[in-house]
Amino acid sequence: MSNDPYIKKRKRQARMLSARFLLMRVFPVKKNKIVFSSYEGDGGFCCNPRYIAEELHKQRPDLELVWLTKDINRVFPDYITVKPYSSWSLAYQLSTARVWIDNYRKPFGTLKRKGQLYIQTWHASIGFKAVGLYRGDAFPEIARLVSEWDANLTDYVISNSEYCDRVYPKKLLYNGPTLRTGSPRVDCLINDREKLHKMIRVKLGLPKETKLVLFAPTFRGGNQKGKKEVVSEIPQIDFSRLISELIQKFGGDWKVLLRLHPQLAAKMDKMPLLSEDERLIDVSQEPDMSEILGASDLLITDYSSCAFDAAFAGIPVILFADDIQEYKANRGEFMWKRDELPFSISENVESLSESINQFDCNQYFENVRLFINKHAVLEDGKSSNKLSSFICNMISEERN
Repeated sequence: MSNDPYIKKRKRQARMLSARFLLMRVFPVKKNKIVFSSYEGDGGFCCNPRYIAEELHKQRPDLELVWLTKDINRVFPDYITVKPYSSWSLAYQLSTARVWIDNYRKPFGTLKRKGQLYIQTWHASIGFKAVGLYRGDAFPEIARLVSEWDANLTDYVISNSEYCDRVYPKKLLYNGPTLRTGSPRVDCLINDREKLHKMIRVKLGLPKETKLVLFAPTFRGGNQKGKKEVVSEIPQIDFSRLISELIQKFGGDWKVLLRLHPQLAAKMDKMPLLSEDERLIDVSQEPDMSEILGASDLLITDYSSCAFDAAFAGIPVILFADDIQEYKANRGEFMWKRDELPFSISENVESLSESINQFDCNQYFENVRLFINKHAVLEDGKSSNKLSSFICNMISEERN
């Protein structure tokens, strides 16, 4: 692999980026500056970094909060300074910040200065997909290099369970300390369900009694065979049939929310469909998945970790995965066996119909409870507060 032209190219790019970081060391580190980013700059004000930023502003409004994004026209609160996610900007903003908070790996070649603190929040706590060394032979060399680089920069990774603590060394190639705080993005699912239920329906112009099923397939692609790809497939679900079956099973007036993965939503306006239907509402361009999930009555996904977020907050989940064999061939084996999960898994539309018709809420919630107990899951709605207090204490201790 050392003779691979793509690897050589990425290493040259990493050296160029490192050189820019070194040049920026002429500027001092600002003790009250914190820099955020999400999904390699493709995300807006979302995921774990968002909820940490909100809580930090409440606790310490004097902090300088900077967000790096590829689209600087995205909407952010007025207390956030928005900067472009570009090489020179990355080098300056990160080199002059006391704290970094990210939910994805830092670019290959990023350099950290003495006294800087990097908290990796990751974008999936407990998940389905094989990541890092769990991918086996499907783990590309460049992905290993980038993972190792990010892990060596990281001071802490947040965790929500004994399970996460156990898998991080192979999953993220990280062997340092974890912060068992839970997931900041889950806080609103636990604390603000009623508020989100109303807010999203008002925003979408829907009656308050409308029931919502969120369809949110996961990211496909990554560093495959030396090329970074993000892939979207046309869902093979008959959404009209799905709505009819939901009405028959649960009653009420149902609509479907469609949500692309953030890295795909940055490149596409909406989810591609076999046919249009006014009962299908695309929310891919809404900045934060957690708000949409918190307003939903049911989640249908394939391999997205949002299934666990929903489950821990008491939201029903059904898995629809009609490309399991192909996905495993590209990504590696899954992290869980079927009988270890609290979810039903459908591999075709007929099986999906059966899962809906046979869905037992009581049994589902009991399965989730057993899963939480077995893996010592902590999601108590206080993660953002705990992490923000930890960061503020670190800053205050150094200042004193």
